[in-house]
Amino acid sequence: MMTRLEQLSRELVDVVVNLGYPSELGELMAQNLGTESTVERMIQYLLHVQPATAEEMVDEMLAICDERDKWVQKKKNEYYNRKVNEWINR
Repeated sequence: MMTRLEQLSRELVDVVVNLGYPSELGELMAQNLGTESTVERMIQYLLHVQPATAEEMVDEMLAICDERDKWVQKKKNEYYNRKVNEWINR
């Protein structure tokens, strides 16, 4: 049975192919995006914007990855800040 991420990755590849690009591009994008929410965002972008070039698609993928990485870093910082405050307040 396929996971939700695998299903979304397959859907992303299908969308990329339907836009006239090779499946390998969709597979690479799905690998780089790596999470259900980011793959879903990419699919929605492709369906609604239908970018004219592969460069536009890759730029959006990189922007989504950058946002994801910033969010992860923010959560890490919040966690460690909370731990330091707990230690200080003991």
